[in-house]
Amino acid sequence: MKNIKVVYKKLKKVHGYAIIGKSTIEISTNISGKKLLEILIHEGNHLLFPDIEEDEIESKSIILCNMLWKQGFRLVDNSNDIPMQDGTK
Repeated sequence: MKNIKVVYKKLKKVHGYAIIGKSTIEISTNISGKKLLEILIHEGNHLLFPDIEEDEIESKSIILCNMLWKQGFRLVDNSNDIPMQDGTK
C-alpha cells in the first residue's frame, strides 16, 4: 500500500472507518482539531496493521496523537518541501 485515500463525509455513529480493501479512510465532517488527528491516526493504523485488535489500535493511536499534538502539529502548515524517507513528497 503506497497511498491512503481520505474521504470526508457525513457519518452517523462513528467518527471514521477504514476500508481495508480500498486503502481508504472515511472521516466524519463533524470532527476537527485533536480528535481529527486521533481518528486519522487510528484509521490509518487499521489499514497498516489490519490484524491488530481494536483496543491496541486505540491505545497506540492515542499515544501517537498526544505526542504529535504536544509537538504542535495542526492543520495550518501546508509546506511540503522536504521529501519523506522514501523520497516522495
